[in-house]
Parts: sequence; C-alpha cells; structure tokens
Amino acid sequence: MAEKPLRLLACGDVEGKFDVLFNRVRTIQKKSGNFDLLLCVGNFFGSTPDAEWEEYKTGIKKAPIQTYVLGANNQETVKYFQDVDGCELAENITYLGRKGVFIGSSGLQIVYLSGTESLNEPVPGYSFSPKDVFSLRTTLWSTSQFKGVDILLTSPWPKYVGNFGNSSGEVDTKKCGSALISSLATGLKPRYHFAALEKTYYERLPYRNHIILQENAQHATRFIALANVGNPEKKKYLYAFSIVPMKLMDVAELVKQPPDVTENPYRKFVKQASLGKQIPAPEEDSACQFFFDLNEKQGRKRSSTGRDSKSSPHPKQPRKLPQPPGPCWFCLASPEVEKHLVVSIGTHCYLALAKGGLSDDHVLILPIGHYQSVVELSAEVVEEVEQYKATLRRFFKSQGKRCILFERNYKSHHLQLQVIPVPLSRCATDDIKDAFITQAQEQQIELLEIPEHSDIKQIAQPGAAYFYVELDTGEKLFHRIKKNFPLQFGREVLASEAILNIPDKSDWRQCQISKEEEETLARHFRKDFEPFDFTLDD
Repeated sequence: MAEKPLRLLACGDVEGKFDVLFNRVRTIQKKSGNFDLLLCVGNFFGSTPDAEWEEYKTGIKKAPIQTYVLGANNQETVKYFQDVDGCELAENITYLGRKGVFIGSSGLQIVYLSGTESLNEPVPGYSFSPKDVFSLRTTLWSTSQFKGVDILLTSPWPKYVGNFGNSSGEVDTKKCGSALISSLATGLKPRYHFAALEKTYYERLPYRNHIILQENAQHATRFIALANVGNPEKKKYLYAFSIVPMKLMDVAELVKQPPDVTENPYRKFVKQASLGKQIPAPEEDSACQFFFDLNEKQGRKRSSTGRDSKSSPHPKQPRKLPQPPGPCWFCLASPEVEKHLVVSIGTHCYLALAKGGLSDDHVLILPIGHYQSVVELSAEVVEEVEQYKATLRRFFKSQGKRCILFERNYKSHHLQLQVIPVPLSRCATDDIKDAFITQAQEQQIELLEIPEHSDIKQIAQPGAAYFYVELDTGEKLFHRIKKNFPLQFGREVLASEAILNIPDKSDWRQCQISKEEEETLARHFRKDFEPFDFTLDD
C-alpha cells in the first residue's frame, strides 16, 4: 500500500507582509484542500512597522497553517529571534533555530540553516560559519546508513547552482550565493532545496547525486528559489508540492531519475576547494538553552544548567549534554518538545505529562540530555531519576494511589520512563504483577522477576533492547527483547480490565486531546505537585 504523501507549501521572503501571505494560503487551501506545513526561507521580517506582526504575536490574528521560519539575515531583524535553539514566535508560527534537523511525526527530515555566510570571527548573530556547516554535516553523516535528507532550507542560494542547468535569469550563480551552502547541499543530498533573498523565482532542473557508472543510483535533488511575497512583478513566491518521507519509500522508486536530470552543479567546485579539509572542527558549544519559564507561580528562573540563578556566583562549568544525531521530540533543548506539557525541571531530568496518557496524571520522567535508555544514564542523572521516582510515589500516595513505572527500550530514541498512577482501591500490587506476567505468557514474552534492589545495568548492556516494569514495592520484571515486541504492551496491561479497566485507551493515539485541554491538565498537575516538587526547594 502506497504511503500517503504530505502536502507542503514553501515560501520566499515574507518581509513582514504576513496578511498577504496568509490570505493567499487561505485561498489556496479553500481551493485545493488543507496543507500540512508552510516552510518560509529568506527574510521573514521586514523593515516595515511592527503593527501587523503585533496582531499575530498577541493572538488577534492567527496563521492558518503550522508555519516554520528561518532566522535573521541582517542585524535589524535579530531582535525577533530571542532563542538560537528555536522557539514559538506566535501561535502556529515557529522559528526553527540557527541550525539543525527537524523530523516530523511522519518521519519527514528537514535540515535548516539560518542566516547568511560569514568567514569572519566572531560570527554575527545573523550569519553562519564554516564551523556551523561542518557540525551540521557531521551530525547527519554520523547516523548509520545516511542516504540524504528530504528537505534543505537556507536563505542564500548555493553558489554555482546554475552550472549544467537551465538559465537562472539575471542571477549570476558563479558570483552570487554561498559556497558553504553548495558544500552542505553536496554532502546532505536533499530531495528539495529551497532558498530566497534574490527576489526572483528559479526552479532549476533536477540534478544527480551520483556519478554515472561509478556509483549506485541515488535520488535527484530539486533546487527552487522563491521570490518575495507580494512582489509587483508577480513572480512566484509560494510553491506547493507533495512528498513521501524518504524513509517510507521503496528504494527503486526513490532513485528513479527524472527525464530532464542534469549533472551535479557543485561537484567539481567543492572538490577543487577541498572544503571539508579547510573547515575546522567546531569547538564545544556552551550548554543549550531550554524552555524554563513554564510555571507561572514559580518566582525564579533557572539557568541553562538547571540550577537556581541565585546560587553561587562562581558556578561550575556546565557539562556538555549528550546530543542526539538528529532532532528529538524529548531533548529539552529541541524545538520539537511540546513545552506546554512540561511540569517540573530538575538539573538533569524533567517531568512532563504523557501525550495521550492513560489518565490525567500519567507522567514521564525524561533526561534533559539525549540518553536512549536507563542503562546509558550517567551517575548524576540516575540519582535525579531516583529522586523523581521517590517524590512521585509520595505524591501519588497522598492521593490514594500507587504508581507503576515501565520503560521500553525498543524502537525509541530517547529514554521515556512512564509513570502511571493506579488507585489503591482498584487492585493490590500482586494483582498488577500477576496481570503483567499473565499477559506476557499469553503473548509468549518471557518476563522475568529480578531482585528488588538490582540495577538494570547489571542485566542489560548499552544498546540492548529490553522492557522492564517497576512496581511500587520496588519489585522489577524484565524482558530482553530479541526480535519483535508489542509497542503498546505496557499500556495494554495497565489499561486491561484487571487493573484500570480502560481497554479503549491502550493506544495513546486514541487518547489525544486538544492543546488547550493539555495545557489545563498540566496547569492543574503543577499546582497539585508543587508542595512535593524538590526542584523548587531553596
């Protein structure tokens, strides 16, 4: 069965003409149906007064589609992008960040690089450097079996893009554009590459990413430059297209060559420049900034290390957090994090309501840095995980509930320790234990009881797939996953008639609620949890 393609819109320089853009999008959607995303490259803000933007920022007006934008290309507009790691600018309008990778729930992979090229140090806040390109490229190349990305978003054109291709009009691509972006496009092999800034529309003929007769066939790249919104010449500034994520496509279908495909325009120039040898390895960045201002009742802010800003005037240098190879829905620094669900932030971990939870107080304990499983946690992170566990047990006990924890280290990239409260009146701990063992036997899953005070690290090696349950008594049940494992097993057992008796909630996707309802639940949980929250202690 063929995968349903995503329907996307890409846009050139908006330059503050938000009403013109969004009215055009509404017209298109009314005529052709809804699109999934709008991707904006080039200058999103202009030199015009801010009155129009204020209406979107304050919620008087709302973008009709989820919109992702690149950052500043000049000093004048740097003020609009307060967080280099990306943030929400207005409802339905999100700044992706200075550089990185965005992966949607469908698996669509979008690489973005904000700003214009700079070879000088220090790099201005509206520019990118060779180090930025090197780190972005290396991050993606480090993933196993890297084949390319779905979409690349940059503001400047890549230099030499017109070589071997159709005419680029008045733009001289041998002089215009960024050689760094040419290098990035060569290395990342995007299926679509969008750029702007030149106030013209140019759709280049697709080009190859392999050398004929020397390399296996690879997918082609389409480069599209878009004009500025509302330009008087009526040059195309909005581009509609459909795309199935690369990871979901049959290889033969993916590498089919269009009839008008050309040679790669950058290959010999990038090779001549030996750019990869010239770019120095990036120095370690300072610790990432996180969304910390989450509790309206919290009277203090935390620094990027998670410590109180009123602490020692000579804090320790923050340890470099483990970083994911690509974007992650659960790394706290990631723009993908649904920050309205976060209810408590410690130094190394944070607490968030589960999306599509089994109950209104189903929560997750998550490390702030990128760790795949409990087995891989450093000692200080383990210590805070244990502190959160003990605190949640006390909190739920005060409400007449016991809590069950489980982790599934299988087909997941970031540790999610699920914490589900069960009313004491529903069943005893032994009943819960029996339910897990019984359902495991029915599905031919070997669920072993391990000693109460044993460490999972003694049983499972880093990288090994496993499932484990921790009961409120401290007892643990463990299964080493060798081949396949039912992804919803933990939820299915707890939702069963024997425990919570909500079998229709065994799949989290059937339990999703609106963002407004999620915000309400998170606000209530924070208020109830506040007397127990050790992260708020002075």
